[in-house]
Amino acid sequence: MTPPPGAPAPFPWEEAMGAGLGLLRLPADQFWRLTPRELAAALGALAPKRAAPLPRARLDALMARFPDGAERRQT
Repeated sequence: MTPPPGAPAPFPWEEAMGAGLGLLRLPADQFWRLTPRELAAALGALAPKRAAPLPRARLDALMARFPDGAERRQT
């Protein structure tokens, strides 16, 4: 059955079970007692940390220094 437009996506049970039971190797009883937020936190500990987003002022400075325009293509 297809959800109506605008409805939230169903919870990804296959991926959650694969991650919890396979990747984290949790016993089934422990997996089923986790909340989705706890599972996400446990999986987040395995993921590499992402760098903070570039502040807008720094992006503007880089764009001014290295413009994407005709002046760049003429080299």
